[in-house]
Amino acid sequence: MVSFLKYKWLYFLISAVVIGAGIFSMVFWGFRYSIDFVGGTNIEYAVDKKIGEKQLKDVLKEYKIEALTILINDKKIAIRSKSIDEQKELKIRNYFDSKFKTKATLLLFETVGPVIGKETIRKTTLASLLALLGILLYMSFTFKSFYFALSAILALIHDFLVVIGTYSLFSHFFGAEVDLLFVTALLTTMSFSVHDTIVIFDKIREYGTRDKSAIEYYANKALSETLVRSLNNSMTIIFMLLALILLGGSTIRFFVAALLVGTLTGTYSSPFVATPILVWLEKRKKR
Repeated sequence: MVSFLKYKWLYFLISAVVIGAGIFSMVFWGFRYSIDFVGGTNIEYAVDKKIGEKQLKDVLKEYKIEALTILINDKKIAIRSKSIDEQKELKIRNYFDSKFKTKATLLLFETVGPVIGKETIRKTTLASLLALLGILLYMSFTFKSFYFALSAILALIHDFLVVIGTYSLFSHFFGAEVDLLFVTALLTTMSFSVHDTIVIFDKIREYGTRDKSAIEYYANKALSETLVRSLNNSMTIIFMLLALILLGGSTIRFFVAALLVGTLTGTYSSPFVATPILVWLEKRKKR
């Protein structure tokens, strides 16, 4: 049996460094938000010949369209701008035909108002709080101890901070945008984290009924017996997500990256964050 809890301060140091880097990024760099949250228009064209970015900016400037991002990939153009109507979009296409002598085929035209983004944030926050309350009540009842529930919630908050902090770094260095897919990845991470924690806590509860004074011994025993199972379970997910990052399209790349970070931190937090917190709380209660 390995004494995992012997190195609990190392685990907390690792968590503090990762979360600290994420908080620094969120405070000083923040996030890039998609139009799902801030509103705007997405336009995509397929053109017969390549158009330079400067030429495209001149077109938008002429029609007083404020572009937020412009991506040109071979003969495809993607523009994200502040909200415009269909008439202005049609003028852009006609300009391509008349000035650049190229036929522009409209692939995508969508406009989203910022109200939808605010509503999404509100509902996501409410859903997360309800989920936390449900987990707290369920685990308190199932394990007949508030400390089991509290430890799982603290580990879940740990995973939440790791994912959003890491995504802020992705946003700053790689241009990742906070969108509805990221919200999905965040909620998925929360469920995965608690699922793995319950497996370990169930073993601790099973052994702990024999001798509650030896909580640390039984926690180490539970970790030794469940760690291989947790790693095998997580590795199947990690390999699949790595394949999607390498071979999947750019549309889902950051969504998959957020899921990968969530899977890694969920696998780590259950044995190395939730369990040490539970042991500390149980020992503190006895003192």
